[in-house]
Amino acid sequence: MRYLDEFREERDIREILEKIRACITSPVKLMEVCGTHTMAIFRHGIVKLLPEKITLVSGPGCPVCVTPIKEIDKAIKLSREKGVIITTFGDLLRVPGSNSSLEKERARGAEVKVVYSTYEALKIARSNPRKKVVFLGVGFETTVPTVAAALLKAHADGIKNFFVLSFHKLVPPALETLLRQDGLNLSGLILPGHVSVIIGSRRYQSLADIYHVPGVVGGFEPRDILEAIYMLLKQIQNQEARIEIQYQRGVSLEGNKKAQRYISHVFEPFSSSWRGLGEIPLSGLKLREDFATFDGEKYFDLEVPEAGEPEGCCCGEVLRGIKSPNDCPLFGKRCSPENPVGACMVSHEGTCAAYYKYQGRMAL
Repeated sequence: MRYLDEFREERDIREILEKIRACITSPVKLMEVCGTHTMAIFRHGIVKLLPEKITLVSGPGCPVCVTPIKEIDKAIKLSREKGVIITTFGDLLRVPGSNSSLEKERARGAEVKVVYSTYEALKIARSNPRKKVVFLGVGFETTVPTVAAALLKAHADGIKNFFVLSFHKLVPPALETLLRQDGLNLSGLILPGHVSVIIGSRRYQSLADIYHVPGVVGGFEPRDILEAIYMLLKQIQNQEARIEIQYQRGVSLEGNKKAQRYISHVFEPFSSSWRGLGEIPLSGLKLREDFATFDGEKYFDLEVPEAGEPEGCCCGEVLRGIKSPNDCPLFGKRCSPENPVGACMVSHEGTCAAYYKYQGRMAL
């Protein structure tokens, strides 16, 4: 537990809470952008420790949750193709499409394999030269460098049966879209730690400069999160709007330059659709022309009809921070981890999953 216990010391937590209580004078609304933050906040009971004047809302920081139904339907359609092996991270298996899921398709005989890295997917392609192996690229900037590295390896080794469906999303453009939303009235942002390791804190500067909303990149332990909240409160108290780093043991101003080079070498930004937020300019990543032979969107016929959200599901509003899971008429009734209606109940980073696991049963 080295490097963890020091961020969970009760004495330190109490000291930060005292600073927070002394600092808060009027109601504030803070958004934790990252789904991992949401899960940590509920797991450690942080909401119950904070003064009532501080409201925490969750944002669009779960990559599985923000993947729209149409993209899920494309993956489902592809899983039905003869001679195709779908490889994916486990979170995506149970996400409902318009009329099925990858888990259901696997039960019907589709070759859908859970992998823990893109290199594992590439290994499956090597071992199955007569089949087409497709990796579902769902994730934020955190995981994209590993996908880029695997594609560079496939290119160098002349592997012809490996493909990627790039459903990757970029966090900063989504946050700008969020801050242009009427009625949200955020006082500050707890910015994602993992994403920021790659892109650096400078990438969020427009949030402070243009929208005048302070942001703090926070870590994931109780002390990290409380320190990030305190740093935001100090900015609000001083009527400042800056981007600060609490998570200095992992995040720098400029980020990981090598990882950024990998991304820009293989991918380029394009307009992408987000669940709950719609189409956002330059918020997704597609493969550059030099890597077009690995692009599943270009190789396969993936035309699928548009599909709306399930009736009554509030996942889109939850991702925008305008509703909580308890506002959804399906939450804990028709929609549960055992029978998810929306993606926010599926992923381990989903807000609905966090509510259900740590407080939902009490709220019903």
